[in-house]
Amino acid sequence: MRSFRALQVIALTAALAACTKVREQPGMKWIPGGTFRMGANAAGGFEDEFPAHDVTVDGFWIDAHEVTNAEFRDFVEATGYVTIAERKPDWEELKQQLPEDTPRPPDSVLVPGSLVFQSPADSTEDVYVGAIWKWTPGASWQHPEGPGSNLDGKELLPVVHVAWADAAAYAAWAGKRLPTEAEWEFAARGGLEEQVYCWGNDPPDGNAIKANIWQGNFPFQHNHRDAFAGAAPVQSFPPNGYGLYDMSGNVWEWCADWYGSNYYAGGERNNPKGPEAGFDAAEPQVAKRVLRGGSYLCHDSYCKGYRVSARMKSSPDTSLGHTGFRCVRSAE
Repeated sequence: MRSFRALQVIALTAALAACTKVREQPGMKWIPGGTFRMGANAAGGFEDEFPAHDVTVDGFWIDAHEVTNAEFRDFVEATGYVTIAERKPDWEELKQQLPEDTPRPPDSVLVPGSLVFQSPADSTEDVYVGAIWKWTPGASWQHPEGPGSNLDGKELLPVVHVAWADAAAYAAWAGKRLPTEAEWEFAARGGLEEQVYCWGNDPPDGNAIKANIWQGNFPFQHNHRDAFAGAAPVQSFPPNGYGLYDMSGNVWEWCADWYGSNYYAGGERNNPKGPEAGFDAAEPQVAKRVLRGGSYLCHDSYCKGYRVSARMKSSPDTSLGHTGFRCVRSAE
C-alpha cells in the first residue's frame, strides 16, 4: 500500500499536469473535449452531413477568432512567404483537376490571381458558380478585390484568398495547426447539444442578427441589416458558449481533413482526422479539403453553410474572397 506521502506526491503531480495542460494561450480558448453528436440530426441537412454519429475529441486550444490580415501580415513579413494566389499557376498540376481533353489556356490566363465575388447584373440570371465568382488576376490576400485594392483599414478583417497550404503554413509558423473537422464542429457547438446553430435553434437573421451572413435576395441584392456588405472585423458578433467568434458566417474556415462524401458512414469515432485521401462523389477527379462555418455570402436559399453541421469542400489550391481559417493547438 502506498504511503500518505506517496499519495500526496501523486496527487500533486496530477494537479501540475492538469495546470500545464490548460496553461493560458494568448488569443485562444481552451475546449475541454468530450463526446458529442456530430452531423445533422434533422431535416435541413445535406446528404454528406448524415448519418449523425457520436464522436469523442480530446481537449485542445482554438483561436478565439479567425486569423486577421494583421496577423497574417506578421507571418509574411517574418518568413517571406508567398501565397498560392500570388504564384503563377502550374499547368501540369492544374490540368490534373480538369477533363483530359481540356486545352492549355494561353499564358495571359496563367497568371497569379484569385476568385472575387460579383453580384450578377441581371436579377433573372440563374445562380451558379460561374455567375458569382470572377477570376481576377492580381487578387490576393493583400489585394482582396484585385489590383488597386489594399488592406488599409482592414487589419482586423479575417484574411481571405488563402489556399489550404497557405493556412497550414501560417499555422506551423505560429506553433499551431489547422483543426480537424471534428474539433471544429465540437468547438462551434459551444457546449450545446444537437442544436442547428452555434447559438441554438433561433434563426440567424431574426430580430437580432447573430452572424455575418447575406441578408436580402442572394446574390442580387443585400439589404445590409448587419451593416456589413462583405467580411466583418473579427469579434463583431456575439461569441458562442466557448467564447469563440464567427463560428457561423463571416468567412469559411479551412480544416485539416481531406473531404469524403460518405466518410460519416464508417469513419473513425475517436479523435477522427478524416479519410486518408479526398473524394467528392460530385467531382471525383479533384481531391478536396474540408471547410466549415459558412461566410458572409451564405443564405438559406443557397447554401445554409452557417449551420453548425454544414460541410463545404474545395481543392487545396483554391483561394476565394470569402475563405480564411483559424488555428488550434493540442494540449501540452
